[in-house]
Amino acid sequence: MIDPRPFDRLGRFRNAWLNARHHFNFGAYRDPDRAGFGRLLVWNDDEIAPGTGFDPHPHREMEIVTYVRDGAITHRDSLGNEGRTEAGDVQVMHAGTGIVHAEYNREATPTRLFQIWIHPDRARVAPGWETRQFPRGGEGLAVLASGRAADSGGSALPLYADAAVLAGTLEAGQSVELALEPGRAAYLVAASGAVTVNGVALGTRDGAAIRDEPRLAIVARERSELVLVDVAA
Repeated sequence: MIDPRPFDRLGRFRNAWLNARHHFNFGAYRDPDRAGFGRLLVWNDDEIAPGTGFDPHPHREMEIVTYVRDGAITHRDSLGNEGRTEAGDVQVMHAGTGIVHAEYNREATPTRLFQIWIHPDRARVAPGWETRQFPRGGEGLAVLASGRAADSGGSALPLYADAAVLAGTLEAGQSVELALEPGRAAYLVAASGAVTVNGVALGTRDGAAIRDEPRLAIVARERSELVLVDVAA
């Protein structure tokens, strides 16, 4: 089952500094068919104006992954962490027992990012934050953050959830295959470009909810940047 989620049908929010689309229920956007996907609860597609951002606010018991598509985001939190994450890189925040953080676009141009919330498997963990640069290029999809046992000991940022965030770029005509184990689901977004997934077409910033597909064949119809989350269904 592959359920396309066209970009123009996503939930939306806009104010003076934030232009957001919601793949799942968030804020005032409510749709009974978009109440998360397995342990994946939130996928926001945010554009943040220069010199603005999210003022300090709290989180608890959530794994929050931020993937920057354009520009950069500057993070600051109640643990004393501060850092800048730029396009193509990822940051992970373990909200755990509680954390207060702020995120700002300190750049001269808009910052565009995906913010992904995953429900953790472990409760009351110590809060934390980490960011990492990942090599550009390469083939296929790289694992950026993971709590899957198979990814332990690798270069991915750790998650307290049985989930993984993968990303990569395919050139036009290039393809990649991924296995989807029984009892697992995937959510795929074409951050740019256009692809087919087992023959189902996705355009730029479209999503696809995927279940009961043991193997995924992803083919780029043009140069495409992809982000995929693999979660327990």
